[in-house]
Parts: sequence; structure tokens; C-alpha cells
Amino acid sequence: MNTTNALIETEYRLGAHNYKPIDVVLSRGEGVYVWDLDGNRYLDCLSAYSAVNQGHCHPKILAAMVEQAQKLTLTSRAFRNDQLAHFYEELAALTGSHKILPMNSGAEAVETAVKAVRKWGYEVKGVAQNKAEIIVCSNNFHGRTMGIVGFSTDPDARTGFGPFAPGFRTVPFGDIEAFRAAINENTVAFLIEPIQGEAGVMIPPQGYFPEVRTLCSRHGITLILDEIQTGLGRTGKLLAEEHEGIEADVTLIGKALSGGFYPISAVLSNSEVLGVLQPGQHGSTFGGNPLACAIARAALKALTEEDMIGNSARMGDRFQNGLKNIRSNIIKDVRGRGLMLAVELVPEAGGARKYCEALKERGILAKDTHGDTIRIAPPLVITQDQVDWAVEQFAGVLTSN
Repeated sequence: MNTTNALIETEYRLGAHNYKPIDVVLSRGEGVYVWDLDGNRYLDCLSAYSAVNQGHCHPKILAAMVEQAQKLTLTSRAFRNDQLAHFYEELAALTGSHKILPMNSGAEAVETAVKAVRKWGYEVKGVAQNKAEIIVCSNNFHGRTMGIVGFSTDPDARTGFGPFAPGFRTVPFGDIEAFRAAINENTVAFLIEPIQGEAGVMIPPQGYFPEVRTLCSRHGITLILDEIQTGLGRTGKLLAEEHEGIEADVTLIGKALSGGFYPISAVLSNSEVLGVLQPGQHGSTFGGNPLACAIARAALKALTEEDMIGNSARMGDRFQNGLKNIRSNIIKDVRGRGLMLAVELVPEAGGARKYCEALKERGILAKDTHGDTIRIAPPLVITQDQVDWAVEQFAGVLTSN
């Protein structure tokens, strides 16, 4: 048995089967490329679900990580460290945030926001104790914790894990009238992704978010935008909310906040919402640790100083246009914003998985979602030539039958 097969067999034998990865064993990455154990090179069109926006093993982020790791990695929040204040300052200047709460994973950021807005609802808005409601959208994906899967509509995420916490009301994504009808005196927040990534890169109708913002302001509802996948340049703007000309009350970021080097997330908000949290009421041993802060500072610097956000907008347009020009009877839709793209196939195509496996044979790593959709999200450092080559490979696979 060769090394690749042996490792796959060991994973299957000893690991919980909670993922179904494409069968490639990667051992190295640089920029937009990754290599497997046999030395085969692939163009990464997933970027670890947008965690590697800055490209694999970005040298400046790596240097910051190594330098900080040699000095101080963890103090817990029982003591202060010399990186946290700089991280706050730089992130606030970039995003316009007034208060920041650092965590580790995206799911932790979501859970933090849920706790904070409930407490805000009771202490500031005046909702009756234990009556707070948060409106969410069908087909949402905000993480895998017990709190979050309780308001998921995905049977795989929910089934067998109950009972779930109450306090959530679900409306269809992009339906402003359904959102309006769901609002009541107990509504404290609306939690929503600007673009639903896991659902298949679903973009709401033009004008939806400005109307959402108006309704939230009118009814005293906290608008929480989960920008963990869409944020930090993925859609061709720093934050996807910029496409809509709105501003959230709470913004959640993670993934690319570290450029793929370390789990880092953050809740961005204001003193009114995050000010309700007092010492001892919420925290994290690793949240805001000096290693995380140093890495995030370097990751944000690379993102902004190297024009990765502008490149995302330009290359995203080029990639999307190239995909739309593929003439194939199995393509139902091509959609996206920036370098957050999707090709949805017709049901008769027999599912997207086999096309992702065919793309692997051509040197492209992409991932299927929701059965019929191929998600495409390469690192933001991708070049014109790389985009054009990738489009050729997609065309070869999608027109072969």
C-alpha cells in the first residue's frame, strides 16, 4: 500500500467519519497552489473555505508567527499582553468598529454575538427576561455548536442532536416581507450571512439589505452580519456589506483574519452591545492571545497593502465571465461576487461531486455543496493567467459529457 492510501486508510480507521473529503493528501502549499505527497500540484479553489485568502504560507504572516512564537504565545486574559491593544487599534481603524471581542473559531464568534444581543435585549431594549428572539434565515450556516445547529434548517446538522435551545425564528433568505412579518416586541437581533456560502453562494435580491437595515433601525433590532466567509476581501470589498451600502450593528469575522495560520475570530460592534458584558460573564482562554494577535495584524496588513481586495474584485469578474461563457447543457447557473463563486448544475448532471473529482485529475481542487453546486473560492492572490487556466479546466470537465 502506498503512503497516500495508507494515510487515508488510517484516517478512516481511527478518525470519526464527520467529513467526506476529496481523496487527495496534501503536504505543502504556496500561494494559490498545494502539492500532494506524490508531488502533484493543484490550484486551490476552496482556500480552506476562505481562510487562506492571503495565499498558502504567506511569508510575511509566517515571519510574524515565528517571531511572536519565540517571545510569548499565551497569557490568558487574566493578564495583559503587548499585542492585543495594537490588534484592536488596527482592526478598529480598518473596519470602523468601536468595540472588539476576540475569540478563536467562527462558531465561537457567533455564540458570543448571540449571548451579547440577548443580554442587550434584556438590559437595554427592555425585553422580558428569557423571551428574547433572534431571527435567522433558512439554509443558514453559522457553525456546528449545539447553540447554532439548533437554528439550522439542514437535516444533517440537526438530526439526532436535540433538544435545542429556544429563542430563534426562521425566515426565508432574501424575503423582506417574511422578515417584516417575523418581527415582534421580543425580537432582539437578525443574524444573517450577506451571501450564503454553504448553501451554494446564494445572493439575495438587489435592495434587500438596505430594507433590512431600515427595518432593524425602525424596530430597535441588532443587525448581525456573519462575514466569517464573506469578509476580508473575499467578495471584492473588505466586507460584503459594502456592496449593499449598509452598516451592521455587529459584524463577525474569522477565517482569513489569520491567513490560515491559526484559529482567530472577532466580534466587531459598539459599546451599546458589547458593553453589556462584564468581567466573568464571557471569555476564552485563547481568545486575544499574543500569538493570535500578531498573526492577525500581519494578515490584515498583507490583505490591505498588497491590494488583495482589489485583485479579488478584478479576478472575480474575470473568473465569473469565463465560467459564464462555458457552453454546457449541464450548467444551470453561474453566480458570485468577487472570488466567491459557484457553478450550479442541473439535477440531471448527477451531482457535483463527480465533477470535483474530475477537476482534481486536471489539477483543480474545488468542493461540492448542497448536491448540485461546485463552490469556487481561490486565494485572493490569483493571477489572470491562473484564472484563465482554471476556466479551461472547468470547461473541459463541464463539456465532456
